[in-house]
Amino acid sequence: MAKTKKQDILLESGTGELEILKFIVDDSSYAINVLKVREILRVEKGDIKKLPEKSDVILGMTNIRGEVIMIVNLSSYLNSELIENEGIVMAILAEFNATKILFAVDNVVGIDRIGWDDIQPPDRMMGELINGVIKSENKDLINFLNFEKILEDLQPELGNQVNVKPEASAEVRARRKTKTLALADDSPTTRNMIKDTLVEAGYEDFKIFSDGQKLYDHLQEIKEEFPDDSILDHVQGIITDIEMPNMDGHTLIRKIHEDRYLRQLPTVIFSSLITEDLLHKGKDVGADAQITKPELDKLVGVVDQLVKSTKPVADY
Repeated sequence: MAKTKKQDILLESGTGELEILKFIVDDSSYAINVLKVREILRVEKGDIKKLPEKSDVILGMTNIRGEVIMIVNLSSYLNSELIENEGIVMAILAEFNATKILFAVDNVVGIDRIGWDDIQPPDRMMGELINGVIKSENKDLINFLNFEKILEDLQPELGNQVNVKPEASAEVRARRKTKTLALADDSPTTRNMIKDTLVEAGYEDFKIFSDGQKLYDHLQEIKEEFPDDSILDHVQGIITDIEMPNMDGHTLIRKIHEDRYLRQLPTVIFSSLITEDLLHKGKDVGADAQITKPELDKLVGVVDQLVKSTKPVADY
């Protein structure tokens, strides 16, 4: 099994930039955030163990240095045909949502650095499979794939399970009811999942936005209209994804903390990109808490702590 490690490019957090790994499936260009990529592998077909009663989308399992990892035929998932090169499968080893998974593709092009504002929101007709569209220098369109959606489709047990303890007292629920939370996430499914979880716990008042720029603009409108108020008179907490068109979550939080009027706002990152290796990025921009999507059940407790106090949650 041959392997090629990803290019090691380090970005300062909250700069509004990201690296994307470009790849090809059936002559179409796609991209994945480099932060999700562990390495690029050339897997010999003989090293792939087929699984019984699985669709063509699942190529099988393979052993990567002692870890058994599932291989997804991304070409089949996208309704095209996987190209094999003399029995070798090109695959991207990704890690997100506390899961490692291989995505078989036709070819890997390379890494580019772009701004989050270079990613345009997708047309509604594309559904949730495409998080955004990137126009390259040669004017080709690159689809920024929603890999979380793919994983949820293939493993429903990792999807939108809500486990909120219903035994909160009337006093606690009444306190939650008075709080206003602002939420930024480009996925309607994730926005609804977060809102449903918090509503079940007793939170009712939400300001919901599809990207960080829209949420930040809303905060600036409050600042302009009520300059003598505390921002906490109008919003008590922020919950944001990282990967969003126009403005990412790290940049949003950095801009909030750089603003004297807004810096009191407690901020929570809720993202598939929360790993031990990447926690420092959220801390660098001043996030008060970071939660990965499989830890949805922790969200209510973290929000409870933060909206009662502007002090950060310890040991996140």
